[in-house]
Amino acid sequence: MTSLKQSEDLKRRDLDNIWHPCTQMKDHERLPMTPIKKGKGVWLEDFDGNRYIDAISSWWVNLFGHANETISDSIKQQLDQMEHVLLAGFSHEAVIKLSEQLVDITPKPLQKCFYADNGSSAIEVALKMSFHYWKNTGKSKKCKFVNLSNSYHGETIGALSLGDVALYKEVYEPLLLDVITVPSPDSYNREQGESEADYAKRMFVHMEETLEQNHEEVCAVVVEPLVQCAGYMRMYAPEYLILLRDACDRYGVHLIADEIAVGFGRTGTLFACEQANISPDYMCLSKGLTGGYLPLSVVLTTNTIYDAFYDEYENLTAFLHSHSYTGNPLGCAAALGTLEIFNSQDVIGANRKLSLEFANQCKRFEDHPHIGDIRQHGMITAVEMVKDKVSKESYPWQERRGLEVYKYGLKNGALLRPLGDVIYFMPPYVITAEEIKILVDIAEQGIENAVR
Repeated sequence: MTSLKQSEDLKRRDLDNIWHPCTQMKDHERLPMTPIKKGKGVWLEDFDGNRYIDAISSWWVNLFGHANETISDSIKQQLDQMEHVLLAGFSHEAVIKLSEQLVDITPKPLQKCFYADNGSSAIEVALKMSFHYWKNTGKSKKCKFVNLSNSYHGETIGALSLGDVALYKEVYEPLLLDVITVPSPDSYNREQGESEADYAKRMFVHMEETLEQNHEEVCAVVVEPLVQCAGYMRMYAPEYLILLRDACDRYGVHLIADEIAVGFGRTGTLFACEQANISPDYMCLSKGLTGGYLPLSVVLTTNTIYDAFYDEYENLTAFLHSHSYTGNPLGCAAALGTLEIFNSQDVIGANRKLSLEFANQCKRFEDHPHIGDIRQHGMITAVEMVKDKVSKESYPWQERRGLEVYKYGLKNGALLRPLGDVIYFMPPYVITAEEIKILVDIAEQGIENAVR
C-alpha cells in the first residue's frame, strides 16, 4: 500500500470508529484529520512525508521533544521489570523515587504525594481532600470553592465546575457544583499605562471581599498560577498570588495551585508559584510530569493536611479515593526520566534564551492593526487577533478566524491549534532559534490570511 493510500485508509477507519476530543466531528467533512506516522524532537511526520513543528507540545504535555532517548530508556528499563502493581497495600521503587524527588523540588512545606491518572483527576483529588480535611477538623460548614473568571481546570464534573469558560461549561451547568466566581486579574483588561502588578493588586479587592464574606463556608480557592491556559492564554502578575496566599492564611481557606499546564518550567521557573515565592496547600501536577509520554498526575500537600486523615480505621477519617492505575510504574519511570533531564541540564537557563527569541520574533506583531495583545510568561507566548486594535473589539466567534491560521499552519509545516482567535506558541523545550523563526513566520502569514 502506498503512503497516500495508507493515509486515506487510516482516515476512513478513524471516522468509522473514533469520536475525537474537543472536536465537532462534522468539521472533518471539510478538514480531514492528519494521521501521524512518527515524531522526533519538535517535528511530527505524517504518512505522506509532510512534517510539522509541534508548536503546542501536543496539548502542552511534551517538554523535551518526541522520541526522547532519556525518557524512552527509563520506560524500557521499567517495562522489563514490572508494568503495574496496585498502590494500596503495595508500593514500588519508581513511585518512591519519584515522590522523593517531587517533594525535594516543589515549594516547602509540600511533603506528601497522592497520585491519579490525569489533570482533571488531580483537581478532583484536591477538591475532595480539601473538603474532607475541613470535615475531619470539625468545620463541616465548609463545602464551597472559589475560582477565577475565565479559568479552566479540566472536564470531569468537579473540575469543570471550577472552570469558567462557557464553551466547555455552559451546557453542563445543571450537573455542576455551585462555586463562587471572582473576577480574574487577567492583565489584558488593565487600563492604558497601568502596570500588570498594579492591575493585579487592584483586582484582588474582589477576592478579599469574597473571602471576608464567605470564608466560613469556603474550603479552598483554586487558581492556575500566572497563566489561564485554556482561558485563551490570558496572563497575570505574580503579585496576585502573594496577596492570595496571605488572604487564604488570614481567613482559614486552602489554596489549590493548578500547575498542571504551567509547571515544569513553562513560565520561566520550575513552578509558577516560585515567582511569587509562595507555597500552596495543594499543588496539582500532570502533563509535563511525564514529558508527554504517559498519563500520570499527582497532588502534593502538607503534613498538616495529611495528619488530619491519620487516625484509627474505626473513626472513618481515611481518604478513600482511588484510581486503578494510581502510581503506575511506567508512568513514574517516564516522570523520573523527565526529572533526570532537569537534573542533568540547565533547562530553565536554556528556556530563558528561547523565551527571549520568541519575544524578539513576535515584535513584528506590535503595530499590526489586528493584533490586540502580545503576552508571554516564559515558554508560553500568545498573540491575540482582534477586529480593532484600539478598542480590542473581537471578531465574531462564528467567523472562526483562528481556524484559518490552523489550516494555513498545516499546509506549511506547523501544528498551530489556536484558542479561538488567540495564536499561541508552547513548544517542546528542544526547539531551536531557527525553528522558532520558522514557526513565527508561518503564524504571521496565517494571521495575514485570517484577517483579510
